[in-house]
Amino acid sequence: MGYKTILVHCDASGTASQQMAIATELTERFAATLVGLHARRPFDSANYFDIGLPMDPLLDAHERTVNAEQAAAEATFQKSIEGKHLTTEWRLVEGYPEDELAVNARYADLLVVGQSDRKNVSPIPGDLPESVALATGRPILVVPQIGTFKPPGGVVMLCWNASRESARAAVDALPFLKAAKEVIVLIVDPHTSANGHGPEPGADVGAWLSRHGVKVTVQRDVAPDADVGNTILSRAADHGADLIVMGVYGHSRLREMVLGGVSRTLLSSMTVPVLMSH
Repeated sequence: MGYKTILVHCDASGTASQQMAIATELTERFAATLVGLHARRPFDSANYFDIGLPMDPLLDAHERTVNAEQAAAEATFQKSIEGKHLTTEWRLVEGYPEDELAVNARYADLLVVGQSDRKNVSPIPGDLPESVALATGRPILVVPQIGTFKPPGGVVMLCWNASRESARAAVDALPFLKAAKEVIVLIVDPHTSANGHGPEPGADVGAWLSRHGVKVTVQRDVAPDADVGNTILSRAADHGADLIVMGVYGHSRLREMVLGGVSRTLLSSMTVPVLMSH
């Protein structure tokens, strides 16, 4: 099992090169095909209809903007693959990024996107990673804006709460987990039940991963003040993890992570890539 088609979101942000660097490294590592996708945002005349502004100048300005974004995105993609012996495809589509990524990712094994900048005004939705993860049915690798100091997957932290979503994430991350030097299964505030954790939380998932040849350690922890997000980030730093794996649950209007709704904390404060699945 491996990632044979890797889709990367090519936007026009100043940090697009960060996700491209990760995507190209993973493409080389897994001998995959790299697909770069850029979505040209449509002109939404409804935003201006009620205030009676003339459409032609607005449409012209919109076209100039999306053309500039397209050129910047394609330039970043081409620069990132230059000199590398990769099988690649450049894909240009018309539509909103969250919708087009969700559809196109269904024909890939892994989608790479950048961390959202929730503080700045941007045409890219601030919850794009969660939105796409819930809609596509494929794993999403979110790359921090600061980039990474080393390729992800050497030391992996798998967040486990015995749910369907965390099981899905674990399976989707197996190519990383099997190749990792160390995998820490982190279980925060476990409660045993017939439908979840067994009498020894983490023992079952540890045994399953071991059968796949994964070098696994189980760590049970308690989140002070139920602050699961910061507990995960703290433990990841303690272990020197370079990848966090988590499941996502909910509907499109309930975009929260497993383990108590920690998406905002994790995705706003992440310093290492996060792999999410639903």
